[in-house]
Formats: sequence, C-alpha cells, structure tokens
Amino acid sequence: MSFKNLFLCFSLIGLIYSCSSDSNDDLSPTPNPDPNPNPSGKVTYNGNIKSIMSSFCTSCHGSPTSNGAPMSLTTYAQVVNAVQNRSLIARINSTSNPMPVGGLMSQTNRDLVQQWVTDGLLEN
Repeated sequence: MSFKNLFLCFSLIGLIYSCSSDSNDDLSPTPNPDPNPNPSGKVTYNGNIKSIMSSFCTSCHGSPTSNGAPMSLTTYAQVVNAVQNRSLIARINSTSNPMPVGGLMSQTNRDLVQQWVTDGLLEN
C-alpha cells in the first residue's frame, strides 16, 4: 500500500472518529434555568391559584356546585369574591372547620394562596 493510500485511510478514519461521540449531552433537554413562569416572582391566579382551586375545591365548588357548597370557585372573580367576602383564607386554614372538607390542604398550597392575597390578588 502506498504512503498516499495509507495517509488517506488514516485521514478517513480520523474524520469518522471525530464525528462520533460517546456523550449523551446533546440528547438530553436543557433544563429551564428559571422554571418560574412568572418573572416578577409574584403569585398569580392563572399561574398558581387556579390549579389549587381545581385540585381541591371545584369538586364541590364547581359550576354547578354540589354537596351543599354555597358558591362556585371556578373563575378568578369568584375566588377573589370568596377571599374578600366569604372568609376563604380562614376556611382553608381552619382546623375545626376546614376546607376542603376532607382536611387541610398542604401548608405549601395554603401559603401560596396567602401569598397571592398578599401580592394583590393578581390574575396574570
């Protein structure tokens, strides 16, 4: 085999080897460095509270209501009204008469609802 062919073979092998990789780094999605969809850091109804209401409240406080629930909690306006006029914060924190009826929701969820009120009942 001539030197020219030998050089061509090694060059081709080197090119193929340099194009391959044992790394899976390019196959993994890059994590979002800021998973908070709200850049202001404030708790909002659409970003945080709506899912809590859907998970813990709307089985009774839906539209229509069921199990004797006095009001619906399916919209931003209804939840704001419940906070301002129907003692929603006191009810979700009550140990003697809790909402939801099955028992207190997690402290994290109750803290989020309280932070939403503190942040000004923001919708978005």
